[in-house]
Amino acid sequence: MFRKLAVALLVMAFSLPLVAQEDLQALRIKAEQGDAGAQNNLGVSYDKGQGVPENDTEAVKWYRLAAEQGYAIAQSNLGIMYAKGEGVPQDYAASVKWFRLAAEQGHAFGQLSLGYMYDKGQGVPENDTEAVKWYRLAAEQGDAEAQFNLALMYDNGQGAPESDTEAVKWYRLAAEQGDAEAQNRLGYMYALGKGVPQNHTKAYVWFSVSGAQGYDANGNRDAAAAHLTPEDLSKAQAIASRCFESKFKDCD
Repeated sequence: MFRKLAVALLVMAFSLPLVAQEDLQALRIKAEQGDAGAQNNLGVSYDKGQGVPENDTEAVKWYRLAAEQGYAIAQSNLGIMYAKGEGVPQDYAASVKWFRLAAEQGHAFGQLSLGYMYDKGQGVPENDTEAVKWYRLAAEQGDAEAQFNLALMYDNGQGAPESDTEAVKWYRLAAEQGDAEAQNRLGYMYALGKGVPQNHTKAYVWFSVSGAQGYDANGNRDAAAAHLTPEDLSKAQAIASRCFESKFKDCD
């Protein structure tokens, strides 16, 4: 089972609230005066082509200036650029350096990403125990991807003793934040009675909402439905609808 690509590298960049284009000049002035938040935001503008032509080299320049001031968000963003090889040659060791600096300041994405690098052995020797350590720190801050990855580590007994109960705990936290893959895995745990009493109604509910978000869970949903009476199936469908409409907060 593969962990999520924590380095949501293909789409992610962190910023303060994005500025309107008419404020871009003021942002640049602040960045040139050494304001780390402005430097990071100007980097995001170049990274995403927001108000300026997309330019990875300029993005790296501004991320680096902020990162060197200890600005954790920019350190994570610079780590992303090194991991992707955008604006700089791809360099996993450099990526790890910047993720670590952010992680040690408590930045959840830096922790998640550092955990992933240990998980996959990119820029550091593969180390499941270190991966679990950093996933946990991010998961405890509420990061859904870290919660999912930590659940998988417990599910597979990697870097921590195998524990279905812990796996269910972390799958559930991610599922309740809308993570479709975690919802599918939580359904699987209910279907098999792993870490929770076997419950085909709850399995159906979680498979159903996962599938409704586009995850390939409908086959699992139909398998769970085969264990339900028509009356129980109708109840499960009603719960699934309520779960989805409540943004996964009312799913029992």
